[in-house]
Amino acid sequence: MSYRHIFFKTKYFISITVAAWATVMFLFFPSCGSKDKKLADAIDEKDSLPDMYTTGVTSYVSDSGMIRYKIVTDEWLVFTKKDPPYWAFEKGLYLEKFDSLFRVDASIKADTAYYHEKKEIWELRGNVHIQNQLGDKFDTELLFWDQAKERIYSDKFIRIEQEDKILTGYGFDSNQEMTEYEIFTPTGIFTVEDTAPADTSTTSKSIVDK
Repeated sequence: MSYRHIFFKTKYFISITVAAWATVMFLFFPSCGSKDKKLADAIDEKDSLPDMYTTGVTSYVSDSGMIRYKIVTDEWLVFTKKDPPYWAFEKGLYLEKFDSLFRVDASIKADTAYYHEKKEIWELRGNVHIQNQLGDKFDTELLFWDQAKERIYSDKFIRIEQEDKILTGYGFDSNQEMTEYEIFTPTGIFTVEDTAPADTSTTSKSIVDK
């Protein structure tokens, strides 16, 4: 009898212990999970913050000991913890590229720009306008500048205004000085003529329209 009585007490004690442990585990682990989630969220949020945030910037960038670029922007963000890391110019960018004699090779404007550090590629978006040292003007909505390969290209519509004519088409590739370039799918070639001696505006007359 006593043995049986002790057995039931032991069983009862074990049942209470198991129940109590289950309750503790139930209360404890959701708390840990919540803390882990908050910690993970905090880490993700930290990684998403820029390492550098600068406003009202005019900066010169050197390459191999020589000043190569002038950057003017309202806001410059640098994300080095992102994978891959990049610079962001989401409030517009004006950039000048210099040759070895510190002459302006090209000037670039865009509504938004990103520089992908590892690939050395500029991504220019929205009202992209470029002018080369010859005075040729290039307008498109998307342009990539690969500094490693020294190429500038786009698969979007592009308009090129030269001194005596205007070229339009889709798809574009050029050297980074923008002096030797090709339109992959031309859609038009236009001559530029003065409308009148007293009128400084110009009109475009289509001579080829594919």
